[in-house]
Amino acid sequence: MTIHWCGTGLSSAPGLRRLIEVGHAVVVWNRTLAKAEEAVGDIAKDIRAYSLEALTAALKPGDVAISMLTTDHHVGIAKACLAKGAHFVSSSYISPEMRDLDEAFRERGLVSVNEVGLDPGIDHLMAHDLVARYRASKAYHVDNVLSFLSYCGGVPKIPNAFRYKFSWAPLGVLKALRSPSRSLRNWSELRVARPWDAVTRYDAPLPQPESFEVYPNRDSYPFMQDYRFDPAWKVRDFVRGTIRLNGWAEAWAPVFAEIEGLSGPEGDARLAAMAVEFVRDNSYAPGEPDRVVLFVSLKAEREGRVVFHQTWAMDAWGDARATAMARLVSTPVSMAVESVLNREVAAGVHAAPHDPKLIASWLGQVRGIAQYMERIDHLA
Repeated sequence: MTIHWCGTGLSSAPGLRRLIEVGHAVVVWNRTLAKAEEAVGDIAKDIRAYSLEALTAALKPGDVAISMLTTDHHVGIAKACLAKGAHFVSSSYISPEMRDLDEAFRERGLVSVNEVGLDPGIDHLMAHDLVARYRASKAYHVDNVLSFLSYCGGVPKIPNAFRYKFSWAPLGVLKALRSPSRSLRNWSELRVARPWDAVTRYDAPLPQPESFEVYPNRDSYPFMQDYRFDPAWKVRDFVRGTIRLNGWAEAWAPVFAEIEGLSGPEGDARLAAMAVEFVRDNSYAPGEPDRVVLFVSLKAEREGRVVFHQTWAMDAWGDARATAMARLVSTPVSMAVESVLNREVAAGVHAAPHDPKLIASWLGQVRGIAQYMERIDHLA
């Protein structure tokens, strides 16, 4: 069985190198051969120019194709996998079009596993772990009032005036700022048209306490079901969001003002131009460390008293192994590939696994990637 890794961008190399180094048969596909050679040319034995037609022709039954390309490529590659009897893996959110392929993957006994990067990915594993621990605890009770928070973000380890540097596609960062969000805050649905309208403070439980700016992103509501919250549970807060350095909202105010007025093809063109400008002015210098912080917390209260409160806290930064963002996005993807090859994931379209053994194994390996990662029991 051959692994076909498509895309060698900013967040790909560590996971790809891991699969090659442990001896898997890997074909590396990239639209620009020179960039692929730069990323893994020292160890990759087979690098090819990517096109969907060339990839489809190369796929064989039992192979695994990984899409680390932009999201518009995922469904096409997944359909090619269905046609050739291969499995599919990506780090991205499951789109409605990908979800529609679930029955076809099941019928063919094939796997499409997604949301296995950093966020989404590692955050899912932490959430599944906390929910399982809460269910098994003595504090569990159907009358408890629950609050769930999950915040993740890449930030510069050495702060700059812009309070941000780009460790992944800048156009994706800007497009995310145009997306509305829905979350649950203090028993009420909170809908926000733009992230900067809902920035709040978050005090992070790190060894050296630190506060950040946070805001909700996307639609948090479906994840209550994904994380197996019982419909009868009393949920006061449920927020999945993004984390930024303090001062980010003020530094980006001019950006927000311009984005607010963009629309249509002209707006998309301006976003692309802004992305080029931002990469020029706010990229990491060679050897400069990036930083990733992730916090996933579940709290239960009964009659006004906290009876359960645990938080997964992670702080990682770039080092000689690669950037923190690249390690934390691509290494879980490589774990997912191995789980697919080992037949540890059922047929169909899935997000990060619920299986306790896989969660324990993957989180155990993630501990080796981050400089700090602990599950904190606030009541201990």
